[in-house]
Amino acid sequence: MPELSPGVTLAVLGAALLHAAWNAMLKGGRDTTLDMAIVVACSGLVVLPLLPFVPLPAPASWPYIGVSLVIHIGYYSALVGTYRAGDLSHGYPLMRGVAPLLVAGFGAVVLGELPGGWMWLGILLISGGVIGIAFVGGASFLHNRRATAWALANAALIAAYTLVDGTGVRLAGSTASYAVWMFFLDGFPYVLIVTWLRRTEFLRYARDHWQRGLAGGTLSVAAYAIALWAMTRAPIAAVAALRETSVIFAAILGAWLLKEPFGRARLAGAAAVLCGVIALKS
Repeated sequence: MPELSPGVTLAVLGAALLHAAWNAMLKGGRDTTLDMAIVVACSGLVVLPLLPFVPLPAPASWPYIGVSLVIHIGYYSALVGTYRAGDLSHGYPLMRGVAPLLVAGFGAVVLGELPGGWMWLGILLISGGVIGIAFVGGASFLHNRRATAWALANAALIAAYTLVDGTGVRLAGSTASYAVWMFFLDGFPYVLIVTWLRRTEFLRYARDHWQRGLAGGTLSVAAYAIALWAMTRAPIAAVAALRETSVIFAAILGAWLLKEPFGRARLAGAAAVLCGVIALKS
């Protein structure tokens, strides 16, 4: 598998910004569970017009799509739990910072993609900088145990679907096919669960807030489709780590839109992430 090229690097950095944007929108909503369901539903609607124009993914990739759908139900649920329990600037960097370490470790064992020295350094710097941002203030862990627990659980789920989708998209024969069909099918399970639990509320909420859901769904599809494409052209661990630069964008958005604190400690974390990106390119 070739190393990260400048084109892939820039594409994943762009995807990171898109990912941070829709997560900030989710955290800024009135009801995180219903907002998440609307985003997921709209993700399926966004790709619906594309179905006639992409072939079916290769048969070998369908088991991975199926497993990914199951993991994503847990991911959406844990994401909601994280954002309901704490700040975007705590939960988001923690879950995104731990995940690349898990991807690199399990990817080396399961996929045989053993990162080289510079890549390991880059992953460690990015993850360390990102995790550091989550614990600004020193007592965040003690005061936010629930949010921390949700975020760590979600980190494992992020690592799981990253490895599953990274393998599946390589077998699909087409990134577009895998992404379109995965997002289309993904639009059903979580939304059906939320509709069953909160039918009246969800329908009314969707009617009033569909514009935000459509924007979030579009950003979500674009961000992950780019990441899937990148994983066909570079090591999964490197792409997973580079995606987590989204945390820098999320911290900025959290400070700007949600009035969450941003100070020297977060600047130090951002500097570590930047050094990690440079190391990945070395």
